[in-house]
Amino acid sequence: MEKAVTSDTIQHDGTVETIAGDSVTIRITPSSACSGCHAEGSCNLSGKEDKLVTVAGKYNVECGDHVKVAMEQSMGYKAVMLGYVIPLIVLILSLIILISFSVPELTAGLISVLVLIPYYSIVYFFRKRINRNFTFTLKTI
Repeated sequence: MEKAVTSDTIQHDGTVETIAGDSVTIRITPSSACSGCHAEGSCNLSGKEDKLVTVAGKYNVECGDHVKVAMEQSMGYKAVMLGYVIPLIVLILSLIILISFSVPELTAGLISVLVLIPYYSIVYFFRKRINRNFTFTLKTI
């Protein structure tokens, strides 16, 4: 009996929206298949609205073509870490540190939330550098 090979990529079907030089913009319409996907809870593409994804590179596609947009599963985990896990850790650590210094709970809570502003500002400032690490590939259907 052969063992099933699990995919290390997250794939979504989409339609080519625009082609501009060295990039292609894909419109992804969520489908009911997302409900069975193991990455549904952490994937922003599984929402209710159409998503536009820009894929760098030159591809032999035309506007209106149906394609698959793929991303390595490890990249999805990195995105979850940057967007959710690290900020949660920063929030909890700052709250614990402030409460240990006898700062009133309300003040400690507000300061802990405000500590996230510099974190997300740093992420925003380095967004182009971070974006280079997240690569999408395009496959024609």
